[in-house]
Amino acid sequence: MDSSLIALIVLSLCLGCGCWLVFLWAVKKGEFEDIERPKHRMLDDEDEP
Repeated sequence: MDSSLIALIVLSLCLGCGCWLVFLWAVKKGEFEDIERPKHRMLDDEDEP
């Protein structure tokens, strides 16, 4: 096999694992707890007269 092909495979595996780790970090941080609330929040932020 060509050495550049092996390097690209290793690079893609490292990038894939990095993205997976960022996703797991976001889940543990609670970023995906309430995905419905932000779209309704703009209706609640009206100024009181």
